[in-house]
Amino acid sequence: MSKVQTINIALIGYGFVGKTFHAPLIQSVDGLKLAVVSSRDEEKVKRDLPDVLVVDTPEEAIQHPDVDLVVIASPNATHAPLATLALNAGKHVVVDKPFTLDMQEARDLIALAEEKQLLLSVFHNRRWDSDFLGIKQIIEQGTVGKVKHLESHIDRFRPEVRVRWREQNVPGSGLWFDLGPHLIDQTLQLFGLPESVQGNIATLRDGAEVNDWAHVLLNYPDRKVVLHASMLVAGGTARFTVHGDKGSVVKARIDQQEAQLLAGVLPGSDAWGKDDDSMVFFGADGEPQTIATPKGDQRQYYINVRDAVLGKIANPVHPVEALAVMAVLEAAVKSSETGSTQTLALTDEERALMR
Repeated sequence: MSKVQTINIALIGYGFVGKTFHAPLIQSVDGLKLAVVSSRDEEKVKRDLPDVLVVDTPEEAIQHPDVDLVVIASPNATHAPLATLALNAGKHVVVDKPFTLDMQEARDLIALAEEKQLLLSVFHNRRWDSDFLGIKQIIEQGTVGKVKHLESHIDRFRPEVRVRWREQNVPGSGLWFDLGPHLIDQTLQLFGLPESVQGNIATLRDGAEVNDWAHVLLNYPDRKVVLHASMLVAGGTARFTVHGDKGSVVKARIDQQEAQLLAGVLPGSDAWGKDDDSMVFFGADGEPQTIATPKGDQRQYYINVRDAVLGKIANPVHPVEALAVMAVLEAAVKSSETGSTQTLALTDEERALMR
């Protein structure tokens, strides 16, 4: 690849998400430079990133004169205020999911980015997961025919409540706001907006302060989609199950890029994104047939962000798409609280932009 203009990045937050996902993915992309990290633990950052400038506060990182793009990987309640500060400072912005705490914050950010004519994108990295890419390929090729029922699970076994903000009773915490955005965004990419949402969100673990179980039904005119996340599943469920009028396909294991990043596998290396867990197709005769799972590559998000900042392509995750995810998140919560079926609180203009 020919040399491209360097985009200097400030990373806000060096917790699990910033350290595990954003930093290594950014560093793997030609033309992106991780220049500044905002963290109160300079020693932790320097162990991994000795050449990066570490500053104490997000404000200092955002205002740094050499920074072109600000990546916000701090707790969910800080997303909107920090993105606002960055846009007002003339910086392009990437916000980790969920976009904001609510739809009004999201709309305010979208309007500000349009006013400033700056890139505002949301880190929906799981569009480039092996499991999703495989299921998307199966659906687009018509292997299962018309999809009538899809189930998407991200299940974990963490019976002990941990001391971290995602599991404490603070704004934006809980499993639904953590894993729900992944499940929702992938579904919207496949099928667009649902007609209505039915949610059942619960707190099941002993001592848990916030929800740790979610079961959400998206209603489409000709299909049903079940989204499920739990912290009490030790095994026995599939990542994806798809039933159509020509057959069914099952993808058992989740994409391995997160596990690879935790194990120190470098993005872009030979092993990166490989998934040896084949999909299994069941046709009319009921005989299982294995179908190879394509490689995942979450680097593609930042490659596309780079090219979008340089004006070469469109925003890889337009903020209106992330607003739609917020609409489903909110509808599921309201449905769970009221026991009623909910429609999405999107305007006609917002819906049109999703088509």
